[in-house]
Amino acid sequence: MKFSIVTISFNQAEFLEQAILSVLDQDYPDVEYIVVDPGSTDGSRDIIERYRDRIDKIIYETDLGPADGLNKGFTQATGDIYGFLNSDDVFMPGAFSAAAKVFEHFPCVDVVSGGALVVDEHGNVARRLFSDRFHIYMAAYGACILIQPSTFFKGSKFSSVGGFNVDNKSNWDAELFIDMALKGAVFKVVNSIFSQYRVHPESITGSARLHDAHSEYRERIFKRLLGRQKTFPDKVMGFLLVHLRKILNPRDTFERIMYGPVFGASK
Repeated sequence: MKFSIVTISFNQAEFLEQAILSVLDQDYPDVEYIVVDPGSTDGSRDIIERYRDRIDKIIYETDLGPADGLNKGFTQATGDIYGFLNSDDVFMPGAFSAAAKVFEHFPCVDVVSGGALVVDEHGNVARRLFSDRFHIYMAAYGACILIQPSTFFKGSKFSSVGGFNVDNKSNWDAELFIDMALKGAVFKVVNSIFSQYRVHPESITGSARLHDAHSEYRERIFKRLLGRQKTFPDKVMGFLLVHLRKILNPRDTFERIMYGPVFGASK
């Protein structure tokens, strides 16, 4: 079972080397690593070149945004299992080996999602995050979240949906998982901590930027999945399902109560 991992890099030299090494230093024997940089000017490309002999493919091309860059990377992938890592996040040691065991034990599963440690720009751990069990109806109401760097999926399922929606500038990962679900993908959530998810002032979660794009995405996905615009009862239902999510994912709820929310905390 071969893993293909894509890192998209753009002007985050401060964190990039940690991200690269978290892939290169995995104990799993069969990993293909692809790095995509559309035009960093902060020294990121010097860091990438430092590891050129250990990176399988480097793509220096302009793109239409992160989703397009990821598509360019995965077009070059030859593995069985895919994963992608933003340049400010890192994989935990042993993540690929642990994920591979899940795929081996559950061959019918297409997507495996674990948890993450939330860290700040200095690497200090703030709390843990845990993925929700995926359900398309919950996803329509924004009440189902998979932790992106802790989610791995079969390359065949990625190809079946045509990759990421390049027009999505805010939630390309969430839409990919929905596309896979609509194609019949089988999801499995595990307790393992697969990654460190970095929240800092310049990241999307930490700064709460792209708020309008997030809202537009939620409206579009709701209409796509349920075939209609949201009404007032849907807002009530959304409120109830978000709170049901807290009951269905008690580990994550406990972390939130003890240590606070992630969004706007400091991606």
